[in-house]
Order: sequence, then C-alpha cells, then structure tokens
Amino acid sequence: MSMSAIYDAPGPIARRRARIASIVATALILALLAWVIYLLASPRVSANGARTPGVFDASRVDILGDPAVWQAVVGGLLGTLQMAAVAAAGAMFIGILFSFARLSDAPWIRTPTAVVLEFFRGMPILLMMLFILLVLSTGPFWAGVLALAVYNGALIGEALRAGILSLPRGQREAGLSIGLTKFQTRMQIEFPQAFRQMLPVIIAQMVVLLKDTSLAYVVGYHELLRSVTNMQNFFGNRYLFTLFAIVVVVYLSVNLLLSWLARYLARRSGSRTGEVAMASVGAVGAESA
Repeated sequence: MSMSAIYDAPGPIARRRARIASIVATALILALLAWVIYLLASPRVSANGARTPGVFDASRVDILGDPAVWQAVVGGLLGTLQMAAVAAAGAMFIGILFSFARLSDAPWIRTPTAVVLEFFRGMPILLMMLFILLVLSTGPFWAGVLALAVYNGALIGEALRAGILSLPRGQREAGLSIGLTKFQTRMQIEFPQAFRQMLPVIIAQMVVLLKDTSLAYVVGYHELLRSVTNMQNFFGNRYLFTLFAIVVVVYLSVNLLLSWLARYLARRSGSRTGEVAMASVGAVGAESA
C-alpha cells in the first residue's frame, strides 16, 4: 500500500509553508542560543561594584589544570557509580519479586502487591531518602541505595510484568503441556523471554537511576555533584559555573554511553526474540523428556 493512500501528499504551497516555518524556527533557536552565550560571556557587576568576568574568560577555567579538581571528579564519580551499582542490583531483585507477586494467582498476594507498587511509584525519591535516613538511621549511602532500589524496583517490576503478559499464550501452554508447573513455566520459559524483551527498557531505567543518585546530595552523600561543587570552598564562588559544567559533561558522557548500550541491545533483542522463544521451549522440552 502506498503512503498516498494513508494521507494526502503536501502540495507546493504546503511544502513552501513548511520550509518557511523550518527556517524561522531554526533562526529563533539560533538567536536564543546566541543570546544565552552572550549573557554567559558578559561580565557581571555586583551591587558593591565588584566586577566578575564572563564564564568563558580564561580566569574562570584555569582550575581545570589543578589535579585536585580531577581528584574530586574521580572520587565523586566512583561514589556515584558505587551507589548506582548497588541500587541497580537491589532494584533488579525487587523488580523480579514485584513482577512475580503481581502475576500471582492468589488474590491475597496480588492485591497487596499492587497497592505497595502504586505507593512506591508515587512516592518522591528524595522524600524516601530523607525518611530512611531520619527514621532508620542508615547513613547517607544506604539511604540513597534503598530509596533508589525500591523506587526503580517498582518500575522494573511493572516492565517485567508487561513483558510477561505480552508473550503469546502458547508459551505458557507449551510449558504446562510438557509437565512443568506454573512456577517452572514462568521461571524457565516466560521470564527469560520477557527479561530479554524488556532489557532496553530496564537499561533506560538504569540511566534514570544513575542520574537520580545526584539526589543523595541532600542527605550528605559525597557523590559526583557534591564532591565537585564542594571545591568552590577552596577556589571561590567565581568557579561555580565551571564546576557545574564539569559535572554536566561527566553525567552526559556516562548516560550517553548507557543510552547507546540500550539502543544496541534493542536492535539485538528485536531481531532474536523469536529465536529465543523457540529455543527456550525446545530446551525445556528436551530436559523434561
């Protein structure tokens, strides 16, 4: 079926209007970008007459050659990755438990789990961090880890549940027909396929988890943002923008790498989902025989 059967192809006037709108939008975006750069580059004069050079002035970036800055960056990044790794492992474990409990045939398990999931999904992460820190007295690290694990575990659990429900019913029936129990069918046939199918979504959620570690700044954990911005106590407030720029670049680099990994896995899993489904049922059938 040709695309013209779905919608009318734009005529000369419509194409000209779209071209003009694109040119105007591009010009406005470039003008806004130039205005922001001009504001950042302009010197600032305080109320007492002190003059501070623009953020692109060489005197505002000379700290980049100081090893102490990069030691703070490395230390903060390691702290961020440590919290993210532990929280990601906990979120995966909690997510698997939530997904299985939500799919339970017993209403006394399924219904309370749904209520708990909705509660954690609607609870702000920062509020959970503060509650765990003040009530449970766990310390900044575990307050951040537990809050991130529970919140992201609830989201991962819903993703895995959706992945299992999206599988053809024949997968479950095939497992039951070869003598497997419902639990064995879910663990050996349904869950591996759902996990692979939802892996890009899970990795994308891990990117969010990594970014949310910056909220641990409030509870006193020395992650990337806190470690780097604390350097202003030694260098002065004039370098605050430079320090924030360093944090932004590091976060973007790590998150873009994880996003690329998610897209790569999406392409890989998209082309092999059918092969994995057949291989899973065949392998389980051979073991049962």
